[in-house]
Amino acid sequence: MLILCASIVIPFSSVKAADPAKGKALFQTNCASCHNVHKKLTGPALAGVEDRWPDKKLLHQWIHNSASVLATGDKYANALYLEYNKTAMTPFPQLSNEEIDDILAYVKVEQAKTPGGPKTDAGNADTAGAADKGNDNSLLFGIITLILAVVALILMQINSNLNKLAGDKEGVPTPDPVPFYKNKAYLALIILVLFMVGGYFTIQGAIGLGRQQDYMPEQPIFYSHKVHAGINQINCLYCHAGAEKSKHAMIPSENICMNCHKAIKEYTGPELTTAEGKKVDGTAEIAKLYDYVGWDPEAGKYTKPGRPIEWTKIHNLPDHVYFNHSQHVVAGQQQCQTCHGAITEMDEVHQFADLSMGWCINCHRTTKVQFADNNYYSIFEKLHQDIKDKKIDSVTVEMVGGTECQKCHY
Repeated sequence: MLILCASIVIPFSSVKAADPAKGKALFQTNCASCHNVHKKLTGPALAGVEDRWPDKKLLHQWIHNSASVLATGDKYANALYLEYNKTAMTPFPQLSNEEIDDILAYVKVEQAKTPGGPKTDAGNADTAGAADKGNDNSLLFGIITLILAVVALILMQINSNLNKLAGDKEGVPTPDPVPFYKNKAYLALIILVLFMVGGYFTIQGAIGLGRQQDYMPEQPIFYSHKVHAGINQINCLYCHAGAEKSKHAMIPSENICMNCHKAIKEYTGPELTTAEGKKVDGTAEIAKLYDYVGWDPEAGKYTKPGRPIEWTKIHNLPDHVYFNHSQHVVAGQQQCQTCHGAITEMDEVHQFADLSMGWCINCHRTTKVQFADNNYYSIFEKLHQDIKDKKIDSVTVEMVGGTECQKCHY
């Protein structure tokens, strides 16, 4: 499913100023899996989008339920719909108009970082805008600091030698300067710096222990989600049926594959390539499937015992973390792209998010729950009253205990 969460925007003004900081968190949770500010991903680039739609109310309606806008016959909305293979945008009824405005404010801030960049409109396949990546100059600053420290130590040593020469010339006895490698002050300073640098990298290594963002192992069969879920629009739940029924999404069994590939014996789609640029023979990959299951495509029957396909698991959580797919997919109404990224654009699947505790908690802080007309939350009387009194307009996962330790660790 495409998440065209803010692809149509207008200039606007409001009594309450939009908050780009809140918009960034909302963007990362709801939009980043399919959108980039400066380049086209699954959905269009968002740079310049405020010039592409004159009706603010229609924008909010589009994001809340794109089907209702398409039904009006709006030209721009239908152009987007056709451009993206007649795939409607995932509805976001849980987002308020103010939150949408926060997202748009964030887009404007990010757009301003690359002034003069080209705009992406419906019908444009690419954009030459720079990627939405911050410039991290930490390494450069570290190198400069180290160089300056070395220069300072050299100057201190030179100053000591000059003082001795001046003293000797005036007849004032001056002890020989202590060599650098024997100077206790210098040695103590070096030890302190090494301790701080070593401590920093030790902490960073410990924090990242077990995380494998961008992990993309080679699989026994080249399976393209782009071809299956993207081009052919096979519903994720057809293969991963457990995603809405159990804790695990489940790896599909071979018979699921054979439901289609008993008839589809050769690949005739777009050219396939690995991440390294190596061409892949799709028909040969289908033949590997037949070999695993023992299927003879010529005879049209199983002629030998099958064996399991040893897929390599990509998304792994620590054993002490509890995660339930059905809870997020059904109750939380989260799309696959929220955690797995633009899966419909991946020939080879990689881990999109770092799946860290902070990443999950930030999602819980911004994601709203279906609070109204939900008996499950009837015990939260104060929150219901706060909504009636208009003290709050919605309830997030955090507000119903979504950041408590025992939610994920018990």
